Amino acid sequence: MTERITGHTELIGLIAYPIRHSKSPTMHNEAFKKLGLDYAYLAFEVDNSTLEDTVKGFRAMKVRGWNVSMPNKTVIGQYLDHLSPAAELCGAVNTVVNDNGVLTGHITDGIGFMTALKESGVDVIGKKMTIAGAGGAATAIEIQAALDGVKEISIFNRKDEFWARAEQNVKNINEKTSCKATLYDLADHEALRREIEESYIFINATGVGMKPLEGQMVIPDASYLRKDLIVADTVYSPRTTKLLETAKEVGCAKAINGEGMMLYQGAAAFKMWTGQDMPVEHIKDVLDIQF
Repeated sequence: MTERITGHTELIGLIAYPIRHSKSPTMHNEAFKKLGLDYAYLAFEVDNSTLEDTVKGFRAMKVRGWNVSMPNKTVIGQYLDHLSPAAELCGAVNTVVNDNGVLTGHITDGIGFMTALKESGVDVIGKKMTIAGAGGAATAIEIQAALDGVKEISIFNRKDEFWARAEQNVKNINEKTSCKATLYDLADHEALRREIEESYIFINATGVGMKPLEGQMVIPDASYLRKDLIVADTVYSPRTTKLLETAKEVGCAKAINGEGMMLYQGAAAFKMWTGQDMPVEHIKDVLDIQF
């Protein structure tokens, strides 16, 4: 690192709280090193109380860009100059690009997920998907899928604090894209079975499957799956969730974990900041990514 940092090195950051566990610094710094780019990526523990000052400071220091994670993703938009169409529909930002003092917010989670599907040989365009969840990752996937041309999306969520978000997602998709979206209660198992049966792909975009819900899944049992169904999970730790284990036991066409989404959302941000493609095969090796 000391050999790489110069007086010309540009800063790219990550602001969230907590954030010291993130793999993003390793991912991006390895990519900069591989391509010989004069950037450095650092993580900063920033919450809502210091977010506005941080954005002002980054703008003043001409920081090229930064990633945003919880609890700042749904708050930072008010401090930026522009939002991408997807970020505006999602009401969330995970990537900021600074173009000579003009700050634009993007959301790359959905891009990452859709790219991971494509790289796995899965083509969902013009087809129907069923997805569980309405939080940040789920919303990004739902909005991006609709913008990209998925024909129909059935969204399942519990009637919890994210239910209103789910309703807004359905409204946005139906009013502002050509996709048809419908919301169902996750507790309605009859509807869940029917919608999965009619879908090309089923996605878990909830935290079920990771700690403290490790060993659990959002469907009641294996009978909800079938051999020609694609099953995907946004969880990447553990690499193989109970849902994906069950999909493999059933013999589903594909069982895809969340590592690809994590990789390609970072790659999308990397391209926005540098104008170059992330060396994803190298990063797969460095981070031992398998999806």
